[in-house]
Amino acid sequence: MLKEEYTYKRTPKSISISSDLVIVGGGLAGTCAAITAARAGLQVTLVQDRPVLGGNCSSEVRLWILGATSHMGNNNRWARESGVIDEIMLENIHRNPDGNPLIFDTVLLEKVVTEKNITLLLNTAVFDLDKMEEGSQNEDKITAVHAFCSQNSSQYTLTAPLFCDTSGDGIVGFLAGAAFRMGAESMEEFGEKFAPDKAYGELLGHSMYFYSKDVGRPVKFTAPAFALQDIKDIPRYKTFNPKDYGCRLWWLEYGGRLDTVHDTEKIKWELWKVVYGAWNYIKNSGEFPEAENMTLEWVGTIPGKRESRRFEGDYMLTQQDIVEQKPFEDTVAFGGWSLDLHPADGVYSDQSGCNQWHSKGVYSIPYRCYYSKNISNLFIAGRIMSATHVAFASTRVMATSAVGGQAVAIAAALCKKHNCSPRELGEKHLKELQLQLWRSGQYLPVTVVSDSENLVTKASKIAASSTLKLTNLPGSDFWAIIKDSVAQMLPIAKGNMPSVTFEVEAETDTTLSVELRKSSKSVNHTPDVTLDTQTFVLREGKQEITINWSVEFDEACYAFVCFMKNDKLKIRYSETRITGLVSVFNATNPAVSNYGKQEPSEDIGVDTFEFWCPQRRPEGRNIAMKFDRPLEVFSTDNITNGLHRPIAQPNAWVADLNDTNPMLTISWNEPMTISKIDFVFDSDYDHPMENVIFVHPETVMPFCVRDLQVLNCNDEVIDSIKGNHLSTRTIQLENPTTTQHLKIKLTRSLANVPVALMEVRCY
Repeated sequence: MLKEEYTYKRTPKSISISSDLVIVGGGLAGTCAAITAARAGLQVTLVQDRPVLGGNCSSEVRLWILGATSHMGNNNRWARESGVIDEIMLENIHRNPDGNPLIFDTVLLEKVVTEKNITLLLNTAVFDLDKMEEGSQNEDKITAVHAFCSQNSSQYTLTAPLFCDTSGDGIVGFLAGAAFRMGAESMEEFGEKFAPDKAYGELLGHSMYFYSKDVGRPVKFTAPAFALQDIKDIPRYKTFNPKDYGCRLWWLEYGGRLDTVHDTEKIKWELWKVVYGAWNYIKNSGEFPEAENMTLEWVGTIPGKRESRRFEGDYMLTQQDIVEQKPFEDTVAFGGWSLDLHPADGVYSDQSGCNQWHSKGVYSIPYRCYYSKNISNLFIAGRIMSATHVAFASTRVMATSAVGGQAVAIAAALCKKHNCSPRELGEKHLKELQLQLWRSGQYLPVTVVSDSENLVTKASKIAASSTLKLTNLPGSDFWAIIKDSVAQMLPIAKGNMPSVTFEVEAETDTTLSVELRKSSKSVNHTPDVTLDTQTFVLREGKQEITINWSVEFDEACYAFVCFMKNDKLKIRYSETRITGLVSVFNATNPAVSNYGKQEPSEDIGVDTFEFWCPQRRPEGRNIAMKFDRPLEVFSTDNITNGLHRPIAQPNAWVADLNDTNPMLTISWNEPMTISKIDFVFDSDYDHPMENVIFVHPETVMPFCVRDLQVLNCNDEVIDSIKGNHLSTRTIQLENPTTTQHLKIKLTRSLANVPVALMEVRCY
């Protein structure tokens, strides 16, 4: 037994931990940063003030993770974020296709606790820090942070040469005295035409969600006294219905007129008031008899925060950088969510809940946005990265935050290697940073990365058992009315456009208009340039049509064969699915302005263009068609082109559809000693893989190689991968093999999907 006598005062138990990197904030940015840094060899302390990881995507808030894919609702094809966040999303969809937020918690926790280099401190909040002595040469340097765990009544002193603030509110940067901003810049400061005025408001608010379920018997609900009494105080109250739950109610937002740091508890109570008032309306207004058997299953206890402090780095990302897709020499991450501002009055506003404007493709984020310009050893990532309020309206989303976390983690590892500061790393070791990020799976738009250590680039020959030369997408029994304009995206090499033959069925005599389009930038997938238009007079019934184009492409890119809307026509589809091919639709809705098209009514510094978006599987079929000459864009050259996803081309070696035993053989002029092999597979970067709300029909993407064997020149199996569902896999050989040939035997999983491989690297 423990028995202690009276003493005047006690202090909490004190624990000191020293590491290479302290990360404060266990949302997606901090979680991905910690995993990446640990794998890069750093000893990491990850501090999270909540009982679980994930922040806004945890079971405490239950917001879906989104980024450049934007629910497949923009023109950013194959734009899902890669690296550790991709690994997390693929693992979640493999285990948890129904989107259970509690299961997603376990995915994040497992990823962290299985990394031996991470010390995880949950329920632990930073409240103070130490810096070098004021007036000293290094006074801008943090030496330790102090944190308290509410669950074990212990106080921690955490020391490290490097710190990373991914806390959302920027507690470390704030305590360290780093320059920050809160609110919106004027239009004049950065020339941002979308900058909001005071009436619209300068901050995005917090949100809180609820889940409901049908229990099969009548359930009574008595609203708490603090619930909103008059639902008509919410201008959008008529949109409430029993079917919506969770973050589909993202517009339950409040706090943009308050201090979104220090007024958070006040904001939370107002959101509780709204949530319970909304449920009272659903249950007791008499408007929803279908809600009789429904009960509240869960209500958030903390709000999901959108915006508070933004810290200043050596560069501040702006609206123009996003809209114009500005290239940067120091690109380390990318984004693609819309410029998405919300009225500060939130749920009480009579304006639309959001004001979204997209760029024509993904945009680059420079390294200089990810460290403080004042504190020499402080990285900043997540929503607090260096950006204006308007640019932040895009960069704030979680998947974009996650790739920022991965960027600073690799940077931290290199800072240790070179004994330099974050700023010095960007000045002296930028190419190495980009190479290591690329190796870790990070996508760096329009950035050329050279990997001289990759032995595959030195191969004398890369041979394949077969290579797809696409002559047709065979027709199936599935035909669909062209109720919205639909396009088949085709990867076209430099040169003439091949002729296209397709099948339609006319309900009556009619005409069909077909347009050939491309994007004004080959790296984009916005079909904003029309190259040719042909019109066909059709008779009733089925008919085959061939289009001969007099169009020449001056560079490799995607062509869009667009079949314009005609509800008197059906077009035939194919069940064959191929890496780098997709059909897209320009959906329209006469009742909704700008539906299917982005068209600002005034000059707010964004472009006007149409949205052509894919459908989710099991829909999303390609259009059946034949070509007068094969599309030869799937060669083994793609294995070494350094691109890990379809961009202007598929960037994958794809085997022939009839190849049931696909194999790749890499040969050198002399024997090579290999200790590590990296594989990059096609996990369908077009799929957003929302972690909650959505129910996904697949647990493994159809293009992803499941099984493979690696053999040496003696046909001996040196290792294998089985049951794969991830984008990247590494074989680390305990005993390095010396061989002049490396054979990779891949197993085909689906009859209608040929095997594809994006890259193989050997070291």
